[in-house]
Amino acid sequence: MAILTVSREFGSGGREISQAVASQMNYQYVDKQIILSDLKAAGNKWEKWGEALDEHCPTVWEKYDWSFRGFSALIQSCILNYALKDRVVIMGRGGNFLLKGIPSAFSIRFIAPIDKRIEKIITRESVDRKTAKWLTEKTDSARACFIRSIYSKEWDDPAEFDRVFDTSAEDVETIIKVIKLTLSQREKAAKDIKLLRMRAEAARVKAALLTNPKLFVPTLDVFHEGQGIVIRGVVHSAKEHKAVEEEARRLAEDMPVRCELHYRK
Repeated sequence: MAILTVSREFGSGGREISQAVASQMNYQYVDKQIILSDLKAAGNKWEKWGEALDEHCPTVWEKYDWSFRGFSALIQSCILNYALKDRVVIMGRGGNFLLKGIPSAFSIRFIAPIDKRIEKIITRESVDRKTAKWLTEKTDSARACFIRSIYSKEWDDPAEFDRVFDTSAEDVETIIKVIKLTLSQREKAAKDIKLLRMRAEAARVKAALLTNPKLFVPTLDVFHEGQGIVIRGVVHSAKEHKAVEEEARRLAEDMPVRCELHYRK
């Protein structure tokens, strides 16, 4: 199995290259519209949040709103579920952070000098140079802020990617060949999906807890450790502690759960 995660500067051509790779290798292409469709299945409320906040810089109010945390957890769970399906291209939304350390995942980023990207946007969007520059800078800034708000990571840190492609300096067809070759190699080498499955299960439990209207946990994290899941966070009372722990164990089914919930003082 193999998974391609893509991060891109606005106007770098990363979307078109990724679509070409998906088409030529018969990979599923997962972008904003696919994720919004999944959010809709979770409820109209979450679809509306997705339309308003996807790759958008949240305000301070939005960032600390209960719904934003639920929305973020749903996106992460959605991405990991698609990764489990194998042979998939995941566009943006921090897929590289979620799949860090997964042998079958190839994380790439597309960049280009801003002047080159502005020229492309002028042609593609039929706008003047001033508008193209504003649109490019605004979109890059919003994407960076969105990633920082969810993952506490820097969107443009080259150390977070397996490969960074400068589309102004490298031939598009050559880039596509390199990506296809790497994915083919990872398809052959990566067989064990246990780690990925554990991450997906932890994300599923976290999303369910954070979108449960009967629960309101000030801070909550859910992650896998060893053969089980760890629930860590801050609750208001013993009653809330019990409710969160019971729901987490129900959601985890036969997986061991360790609760590290503390009371807010």
